[in-house]
Amino acid sequence: MKFLTTALALLPALGSAHTIAQRVRVNGQDNGQGNGIRVAPSNNPITNVNDANIACNAGASSSSKVIDVKAGDKIGVMWGHVLGGPQFANDADNPIAKSHKGPTIFYLAQVPNAASASPSPSSSLKWFKVSEDGLDSSGNWGVDRMISAGGWVDFSLPACVAPGQYLLRAEIIALHSASKQGGAQFYMGCAQLNVSGSGTKTGSTVSFPGAYQANDAGILVSIYDQQGNPKGNGTPYKIPGPAVLTC
Repeated sequence: MKFLTTALALLPALGSAHTIAQRVRVNGQDNGQGNGIRVAPSNNPITNVNDANIACNAGASSSSKVIDVKAGDKIGVMWGHVLGGPQFANDADNPIAKSHKGPTIFYLAQVPNAASASPSPSSSLKWFKVSEDGLDSSGNWGVDRMISAGGWVDFSLPACVAPGQYLLRAEIIALHSASKQGGAQFYMGCAQLNVSGSGTKTGSTVSFPGAYQANDAGILVSIYDQQGNPKGNGTPYKIPGPAVLTC
């Protein structure tokens, strides 16, 4: 009986419909599993906007690779249900459960050395947003488009970004339970980039934690219409954080 009780207690963890950021590609060229990206050991979300690990996740792996990119390149991060992608054959929750609607977002923080930079609050990194994809007029979310793309989220790095080394923060906010405070789920992972080009901009910066408040309109929100469909509640969805850098 004790064994059965223990096994049942493990079921929610084994069956979680969560996700992990784990690969990076540049102009379609995949750098491979865990190369140039700090991969979280767990697919569990952070739910506290003031969590000290909300910048790059808790216990993330290290990678010595810093990925060379040019301002203007197309950069993608791949999400998977567990490390490696699907948890088992025909995993319906890979890359994430279809119920986990919400935006996909990218930030950059300039650092002296992307391979060794610490994202902890004491490092005082300043992040600026370079891409976001929320709710469109058809009622589809950034996460829906990520699922359709096999777990990949791609964006074009603004051509005006200043050269240097950066941490790239990839984020998903799942809003299926966000109608109560603490119900939004934050998933994130940080890639390591070396950006070349002639740009000069770094955008309006924020800190993590600090960029989000628990009662922000895009965090404490019901995403359901009157029929219970997760297509928005009749008002435009406001993605949290600063505006995206414009060139």
